[in-house]
Amino acid sequence: MSTLVIDGHPDPQSLTAELARRYVAAHGDAELLAVRELAFDPNLLHGHRGVQELEPDIIEASRRIAAVDSIVIATPVWWGSVPALLKGFFDRVLLRRWAFEYRRGLPVGLLKGRSGRVIITSDSPRWYLFFVGDTTAKHVRGTTLRFCGLRPVRLSRFTSVRTSTPAKREQWLRRIEADARADAARGARSTSTPSDPGPLEAALEKLGRLEQPAR
Repeated sequence: MSTLVIDGHPDPQSLTAELARRYVAAHGDAELLAVRELAFDPNLLHGHRGVQELEPDIIEASRRIAAVDSIVIATPVWWGSVPALLKGFFDRVLLRRWAFEYRRGLPVGLLKGRSGRVIITSDSPRWYLFFVGDTTAKHVRGTTLRFCGLRPVRLSRFTSVRTSTPAKREQWLRRIEADARADAARGARSTSTPSDPGPLEAALEKLGRLEQPAR
């Protein structure tokens, strides 16, 4: 199963980035996309109205997403959400008419046929994340990847990072390698065919012709 691992941490020396790299190395058919290395405006300037020029890195990222069978997002928990850079990447790449659309008033994911995984790191302990609603997991796993049609979307969670020991972190790295190998094995048995959302440029052209309310 071909997999794209999207590293959403701004710091290449972070635990999140190392977990993403270890996943790629252990998987056997995965590639890494570090959002921090892309050149793009993370601001969706007009919301879902009008047209915003697509940078080459955004177009290339969309092509890589469309080409794979599985998508992995690696992110820390920051203020109950994700880093601004990763959120901006979602806003710019997962466009209406490409990653999702509305039919009879209901959202339909256009990236279906793909599976997913979310790798989450957090300084907070696990019990606290559940206490405050587990917002980052729900955001990325549910209202982003599942919203766009991915099924299933698995979760790898690493908490209390700030107080962790080097030995604990090494244990986590071995665990993500095991998750990668398990995902690769599941992918080898999968018979699902990913849908083709088409080029992102075509979706942008359609958006430019639509009358859409401001939101």
